[in-house]
Amino acid sequence: MSRHALISGASIAGPALAHELNARGWRTTVVERAPRLRDEGQNIDVRGAGREVLRRMDLEDAALAAGTGEVGLRFVDDDGAAVAEFPAGEGDTAGGTAEMEILRGELSRLIHERTRDTTDYRFGEQIRELTDHGDGVTTRLAGGEEIEADLVVVAEGTRSRTRDLVLPGAEVTELGLQVAYLTIPRTADDDRWWRWHSAPGSRSTSLRPDNRGTTRAMLAFLSDVRGLGELDRDAQVTVLRRTYADVGWQAPRVLAALEDASMYFDAVAQIRLPRWSTGRTVLLGDAAWATGPFGTGTTLALVGAHILAGELGDTADTADTTADTTAALARYEERMRPFVAQAQDVKPAALRAMNPRSAAGLAVQRTVLGLAGSLSSVFGGLVEKLSTPRAEAIELPDYRLTA
Repeated sequence: MSRHALISGASIAGPALAHELNARGWRTTVVERAPRLRDEGQNIDVRGAGREVLRRMDLEDAALAAGTGEVGLRFVDDDGAAVAEFPAGEGDTAGGTAEMEILRGELSRLIHERTRDTTDYRFGEQIRELTDHGDGVTTRLAGGEEIEADLVVVAEGTRSRTRDLVLPGAEVTELGLQVAYLTIPRTADDDRWWRWHSAPGSRSTSLRPDNRGTTRAMLAFLSDVRGLGELDRDAQVTVLRRTYADVGWQAPRVLAALEDASMYFDAVAQIRLPRWSTGRTVLLGDAAWATGPFGTGTTLALVGAHILAGELGDTADTADTTADTTAALARYEERMRPFVAQAQDVKPAALRAMNPRSAAGLAVQRTVLGLAGSLSSVFGGLVEKLSTPRAEAIELPDYRLTA
């Protein structure tokens, strides 16, 4: 009988793992506490090894076709005039805007469509209890149903509610960067550039194009106050209105949209755990290793799913013993740890450089941005480093599928 994996989380990492396990003969069930597939979400990029995973899944062309059409990153001044431009990369890895820019919801939809006939999706459900009894795991869902599985995978987000059932006490380290993501009406002035405006006080406003006739806005600011992400929406709106009350450019437009726009507020954080698995349970994606602000999350989610499935192997070829499962999970962690450690190497100075606190610091930023066309420039090198994550540094193993 095929081995069975129960996966918690239906964003990107969970369905990607289901796809890869299905290809290896596994049965998969995905539970998701949201009542439906979440089609909202902001721009994400897929680079390097993540892009190679999509190729192996035969989803690369579909993901490119569903892209946002963003042509590059443009820093602007208070009047909206360009200070510096960084055109979209050509290929897997280069540039602030990757060649593959896609809405998170669009990529999630593509993977779900590919797996919905082979995976049992349970929306509006979540794991309440689990018991690892050596030769399998018994889980009890919120609705009362019990499911037996050979493996349980928690592929949720940074603030995962299920993670404590597997490995309690995760260290959640907030980096001080607060980001509000909104979808607002597009205007005639919006173009295909990602436009980024900085204001004193470590505040920025960004507008990005999408492929749905709307504009994706971001209000990002540095703050020493922790726990803002845990406030209710009304309190978060109050914080944003007070924080951006004197900011110009397009900030008033974004604030005016707060009443009606869908909004996701994120206190950007990292997750650090001494291990990602125990027995027949394992963490995947941000629930295991949330890396922070610099665009590696989707790539690592795809790579992690591919490696985890590859190490677990085909149901026809691998004995289902606890020792085998434990060894496979150890190999998965051994392969992923170096990539995660590199992605989590976020220096506070880098966040401050991209979000200057004083008017003088902002003037310096704009001056050096104007010189950033030469990568010998110190700030130009920083922009290139921050906007081009080391996704290409990941070497994917060649996991052969049995015919």
